[in-house]
Amino acid sequence: MADANRDTRASQRDLVRRGYDAISRAYRNDEGRTDAETEDGTERYKGWVDELAQLIPPPARVLDLGCGAGVPATKLMTDKGFDVLGLDISAVQIERARRIVPTATFQQADMVTWEHEPASFDAVVSFYALIHVPLEDQRNLLPKIRSWLRPAGYLLAIVGAERRTGVEDYYGPRCSGTTPTEPRTSFGSPRLGSCLSGTASCPRAALVTRW
Repeated sequence: MADANRDTRASQRDLVRRGYDAISRAYRNDEGRTDAETEDGTERYKGWVDELAQLIPPPARVLDLGCGAGVPATKLMTDKGFDVLGLDISAVQIERARRIVPTATFQQADMVTWEHEPASFDAVVSFYALIHVPLEDQRNLLPKIRSWLRPAGYLLAIVGAERRTGVEDYYGPRCSGTTPTEPRTSFGSPRLGSCLSGTASCPRAALVTRW
C-alpha cells in the first residue's frame, strides 16, 4: 500500500529547508552565536563534544546530521580532531558551512532520503535537527542511522521531551517561556514558520546510545 502521507511529510521537510535558507545568517553568525540568552550559547555544545571525545577518541569518523552552517558543533568536532561529514537540507547552510569549517566535508541532502554505505561512522550526532523531522520519518530514519554506525558506535542526539507534531510561527531561537522577538523574515505568509515534529517546544535532552 502506498504511503498516503509521504508527499505531506516531504512538503513539511521542504518547509524547513526553505526556512533555514531564509534565516541562516540571522539565526547564527559565523561564530555560531545567536541573539538568544545563555541557553542557546555554544558552551552546551562544547560539553557534548567533549563527552563524545571521551567515548570515541579522535580521529574517529562522525556524521553530523543537520549540521547547519557548521557552527558551533561541526567546528568544535573538527577542532577536536574528528573526521566529520556534515549533512544539511539547506543549500545556504551548507554553503556557509564549507566556508566557515573548511576542515570538514559537507553535503546538501535531506537526511530522510539520504543513503550511505553501512558501517561508515564511529558516531552520528544530531543537534536540534531530528526535531524538524516528521514523526513517521523519524521512525524510518533511526534504523538507517543504525546501519551507518560501525559496531559499538554511538548516536548523540537532541530529542523532544514529549510527542508533538505541528507547524507554528517562529520568533527566533528562544525557547518558549522567554519573551519572543519579532519574526525576521518569512517563507510562509505572514510569519516565519517551521515544522517542529515530535518534540516539546523547548527540547533539552541529549541522548547517547551505543550500538
